[in-house]
Amino acid sequence: MHYIYEGEIIMILFAFVLGDGEQLQKGLEIDEKLIKRIAKGDMDAFDILYRQSERTLYAYVLSLTKDHETTLDIMQDTYVKLISAAHLYKPMGKPLAWIFTIAKNLFYQKLRKEKNVEHMDPTDLSDDKRFSYVTDIEDRLVLEGVLKLLTQEEREIIMLYAVSGMKHKEIAENLGLNLSTTLSKYHRALKKLRDFLEGRR
Repeated sequence: MHYIYEGEIIMILFAFVLGDGEQLQKGLEIDEKLIKRIAKGDMDAFDILYRQSERTLYAYVLSLTKDHETTLDIMQDTYVKLISAAHLYKPMGKPLAWIFTIAKNLFYQKLRKEKNVEHMDPTDLSDDKRFSYVTDIEDRLVLEGVLKLLTQEEREIIMLYAVSGMKHKEIAENLGLNLSTTLSKYHRALKKLRDFLEGRR
């Protein structure tokens, strides 16, 4: 039996989300001054913030929605809300956590507005056109495992680590978790995915 290594799982997720061979970011630091400039109508500052945070925000929102198109919609709404609410931002040294909070609130608002929220069975991924571009069976299995097996927090941690290359300490700070909790959930999630993949072989 082929043993699935941590790096294989992470790279499969990374390749699925980006699909373009880009390298992982080595951490993400957003200058709080950008938000102050955005509050004053500086769209150049917004462009910089968007380029710096787009990939990480995508990974985070995808961990909530489990759907590419919905993720893009919520991202767009998040950036619109960020522009309109930038003047309310209180410097705390955690601008990314603030952006995550906006995104999560918008996600829950969307769920409340939808009277009949459909819960897709992840085992039906092969028939779902939203994931038709995932052609590699290994990639599809990892994605299926992420959606089906992991809790929301585990998905958030795995996706932020896999896609953004954020360090566990950064993830903990931005999700409001203890580092030990983050590490524990990360390793538990990896074990679930590894067991899932090995059981399918």
